[in-house]
Amino acid sequence: MSAFTNYTENQLANHLFRTAAFAKPTSLYVGLFSAVADGEAGSVTELSGNGYARASCAPGDGNWNAPVSGNGTVSNAVAITFPAATADWGTISHWGIFDASSTGNLLVYAPLSSARTITAGSTPSFAVGALTVQIDN
Repeated sequence: MSAFTNYTENQLANHLFRTAAFAKPTSLYVGLFSAVADGEAGSVTELSGNGYARASCAPGDGNWNAPVSGNGTVSNAVAITFPAATADWGTISHWGIFDASSTGNLLVYAPLSSARTITAGSTPSFAVGALTVQIDN
C-alpha cells in the first residue's frame, strides 16, 4: 500500500487548513529504491548509475486514471518505462514519485508486490494500472 511522505502530508494540510498554497507539481517522476529506511521522512536508497534515471509520468488525465469511486485510488493510465540498464542495478524493493527528475521532493512511496532484480539489458517498467496510489488508507 502506498503512503504519502511527511512533506506531502504537511503541504496538503497547510493548503487545506491554513493560508499556504500547495502548487501542483508540473512534472512527476517515478524512482526505484533498493532500500527504505524511513519513507515518510524521505529516507530512501534510490538506484543510481548504470543507465538509471527516473521515469517521467506527468500529471494529467491522459497519464493517470480517475480515482476509483469510494476509495481514492489512482493508477497510471500509460506504461511507465525506465531506461535500459547498462549494467546490473541490483534488487529493487520500492518505488516512489518525486516532483523533480533529480533530487526534489519524494511525494509518495510504496513497496513492490515482490522485490525484483534488474540485470544489464533489462528495461524495467510498470504496465498500465500497475502503479497505484491510494489516498483513503
